[in-house]
Amino acid sequence: MHPTVPAPTLSMPLSAYLRASTRSAHETAENTGFITRLMGGELGIDAYADLAAQQYPIYAALEAASQAMLGNERGSALVFAELERTPAIRLDLAFLYGPQWEANLDILGQTREYVAAIEEIGDDVASYAAHAYTRYLGDLSGGQIIKRMMQRHYGMHEDGLAFYTFDQIPKAKPFKDIYRERLDGLDLSAAELDRAGAQAQRAFDLNTAMFAALGARH
Repeated sequence: MHPTVPAPTLSMPLSAYLRASTRSAHETAENTGFITRLMGGELGIDAYADLAAQQYPIYAALEAASQAMLGNERGSALVFAELERTPAIRLDLAFLYGPQWEANLDILGQTREYVAAIEEIGDDVASYAAHAYTRYLGDLSGGQIIKRMMQRHYGMHEDGLAFYTFDQIPKAKPFKDIYRERLDGLDLSAAELDRAGAQAQRAFDLNTAMFAALGARH
């Protein structure tokens, strides 16, 4: 159960509402045992590889949704080629699992549930905004901490960490500011704001369930 968040209003920017509505779920996700142990150097490269494996179908689904959203007048404002992660994940998986990596992935049921939620987006701008916000702004923020911890504790360099390297985004903060401006300019109705908040919270909850399953495995 998450704490009550302010009801959305048309005067509340979407970026602010998403942040407020997911604060508790975000903290829960980033403090799961799997993530704290991985970032503390207590696990092995195999655990990181498994995390990368789970990310692959998630981002494949999200970026398929991005392509579909290009035909939406409002939603297309949130689609940036600079954010695309699927090619980077493929590079990481080839390094971590070898050339036959696709045959070696063990995708969790919790991951499949997350993918199914993304595939439900369809042409709903509010739901797309929620899932894209949750993944991409997280990658540009907390994801960079994961990258540093993998380098510090596991001796990783650039190989295997392409997912966290945004070559076309030299400075994260200005880009995140632009992304938030695009979110706030979507002109969502009150009902859409409410749906976006619920979907963003759902995304964090699904992510937490996936982390818990990874923790049980490692």
